[in-house]
Amino acid sequence: MGTNTESDAAAPSTASDAIGDDGPGSDPESVTFDWEGLRAGFLACLPVAVGVGGYGVAFGVLANRAGLSLAEAALMSMTVFAGASQIIAVELWADPIPIAAIVATTFAVNVRYSLMGAALQPWFRHLSPSQIYSSLVLMADENWALSMQEFASGSDRGAFLLGSGVALWLCWVASTVLGVLAGESVGDPAQYGVDFILTAVFVALAVELWDGRSTLAPWLVALATSVLAANVLPGEWYIPLGGFAAAVVEVVRHDG
Repeated sequence: MGTNTESDAAAPSTASDAIGDDGPGSDPESVTFDWEGLRAGFLACLPVAVGVGGYGVAFGVLANRAGLSLAEAALMSMTVFAGASQIIAVELWADPIPIAAIVATTFAVNVRYSLMGAALQPWFRHLSPSQIYSSLVLMADENWALSMQEFASGSDRGAFLLGSGVALWLCWVASTVLGVLAGESVGDPAQYGVDFILTAVFVALAVELWDGRSTLAPWLVALATSVLAANVLPGEWYIPLGGFAAAVVEVVRHDG
């Protein structure tokens, strides 16, 4: 998932804090992976997942317009589970399919996940490979942000990310099906404000991730870099570049 610059820019700041900070909750001595953590993650993310579902409806409408069948769109959401990448794919859909363009653009959008995954390393080092990779498969911007909050609180519930990811996945697939079924009757999703739903979700998550004035510098650097890159470079490269710039600022700040 993940289609919003604000959240993408905020991610590296928190990621650097998690990796470089030895404060409370930065590295729990023991992490559990059980039903309690799975349930906690699912319930915590459910309201956010419902909001993301509105964006899934928009994707379903776009997929229908691109000529994808209900089964094809649903299968794409079930297996890809990445809002930005899926929308890029259907917007570039043509005959023949421009594979190189789709791959390059989605790589630019999704490279930020390498930083996001690294931020969870202090938690993951206590889990088995199967537990780690099953959680990462369902990691998106929204449940990553919620998991970082959980992690920062000193929680030892290692299944939180997976549980929250399940909530997102279910709502994303269901809303995709609803969007395809709605089809042409929905018209332009923007006229109902559906295109702003995910932005609103990310703004709310960004507020929760705000950690006082100490985080202001990387946020501003990420914003400035993203705006500059968006006006200079083609495609979606402004997203990882903004995140990378913020990460550099955090590394310098912590090591200085």
